[in-house]
Amino acid sequence: MRILIVEDEPEIAQLLTEQLQDSGLECDRAATIGDALMALKSFAYELVLLDRRLPDGDGLAAIPQIRGLRPNMRIIVLTARDAPLDKANGLDAGADDYVAKPYDRAELVARIRARLRQTSATPLPPIQIGAIAFDHATGQLTIAERPFVANRREFCLLEALVRRVNQVAPRNVLLQEVYGFEEAVLPGALDTLVSRLRKRLHELDSKVVIHLVRGRGYLLTEDVP
Repeated sequence: MRILIVEDEPEIAQLLTEQLQDSGLECDRAATIGDALMALKSFAYELVLLDRRLPDGDGLAAIPQIRGLRPNMRIIVLTARDAPLDKANGLDAGADDYVAKPYDRAELVARIRARLRQTSATPLPPIQIGAIAFDHATGQLTIAERPFVANRREFCLLEALVRRVNQVAPRNVLLQEVYGFEEAVLPGALDTLVSRLRKRLHELDSKVVIHLVRGRGYLLTEDVP
């Protein structure tokens, strides 16, 4: 699950990114309202973590534009403006939640996960392919009923492929979901990562195969003897 952090203070943005990634959430960052809207036009996110004091205006002013681009986007305002009237204004502006700085990390992650669970009125059933299972609600991947333990990029790649099981996952989509829009990616990096993931899945007897579809991307299917 990928979220967009809109925060202009580099140290705070970096700390948030590290904390949320440690909790299994993938993050991209934008420092202004303009950058955030550009990112939302280009990439699919499930939640925006939005500061108020931004170089090009109050983050609340961007909420209608965000809703126009992504009507079902979850928006949590994270700001030092913590007066009761500020919170009321934030919620009235259309935010789904309002969290004051300084924040408690565990509470913030719990609030994010709660909002992510609300992105669909009807919970999606777990995906099962071979020995792999993926739970949409928790974001947990298991192989043979054991948690899939991997580095961040391997985990993101497998999740992206499992979400599109039996469908070709385009290269540009995989690059976005694994590396984000901020990171410069070396040519061949995705192919190297796929090769490494294939080896892991074979070692874990996952009973799935990752196929290269030339000129398009990759395809995950069950390994049929």
